[in-house]
Amino acid sequence: MPLITVVGSGRVGTSAALQIALRELGDIVLLDVIQGLPQGEALDLNHACAILDLDVDVKGSNDYRDIQGSDVVVVTAGLTRKPDMTRLDLLLKNAEIIKEVSRHIRENAPKSKVIVVTNPLDVMAYVAYRVTGFESRRVMGFSGLLDVGRYRYLIRNRLGVSYKSIRGMVIGEHGDSMVLLPSHTYVGTEPLSKYMDEKSTAEIVEATRKMGAEIIRLKGWSAHHAPGAGVAVMVEAILKDQKSIIPTSTLLTGQYGEKDVYAVLPCVLGAEGVEKVLEPSLSPDELTKFRESVKIIRNAVNQLSLDKT
Repeated sequence: MPLITVVGSGRVGTSAALQIALRELGDIVLLDVIQGLPQGEALDLNHACAILDLDVDVKGSNDYRDIQGSDVVVVTAGLTRKPDMTRLDLLLKNAEIIKEVSRHIRENAPKSKVIVVTNPLDVMAYVAYRVTGFESRRVMGFSGLLDVGRYRYLIRNRLGVSYKSIRGMVIGEHGDSMVLLPSHTYVGTEPLSKYMDEKSTAEIVEATRKMGAEIIRLKGWSAHHAPGAGVAVMVEAILKDQKSIIPTSTLLTGQYGEKDVYAVLPCVLGAEGVEKVLEPSLSPDELTKFRESVKIIRNAVNQLSLDKT
């Protein structure tokens, strides 16, 4: 059975572990630096598996040696956003955490695929890529499914159609400069523009950008149910070699003229990780916004010291 490690036993980590268990994707190691926390969460999750007849074993650990043999490592460790904080406010502190986690992954799970969830997402995925030394296809960032999920939620509420009928895409930064693509959004077989005018579409795009902050404002901490669900979808795509097209933060190698930076683009996820990076056709305005978004990510990366890993 595959082995999936989740580094970080906070709300996002435990939500991801639960969603992975619900799909019976493999056994799980839940790892955290806090003594007792992952062990207690693992025990609770094992009891849930027993109730639901899920033949999955969840182990809590404080020792990175227990991640040996992991097929996928999900990294949720780090500080979380608080009210009035942006994802970039977390930059310096979380970079040091991700560096340390990445060294342990390199030493103990050198054949794994790595999914980074820690914010600021695109920057942290790049840090993990640099520090692990893994091929870029094996290190990716989760966020696109979350942003598209929020976008689809708003469209469904406006139009009253099933989620199954709505397809959308996001590119760029997981943050305020994200570039949602109404031009690549479909309701059934028709473009979104057939059912929604430009003003309504713009309102939904703006509301999607602000959704993360709204959740924090309402409940006092950041989202975790939706990230956990999205992470499980990515893990499943890799372990089952589904070749699913999922918006994923990945290393740019010349797409739209950008390289050596992580940003979200639609990617084909399969057994090798990011197996292909797609380049949807963009309008001049969309391309400009994408490049501006990438510039924000690049500027954040430039604030870090990644020479000594």
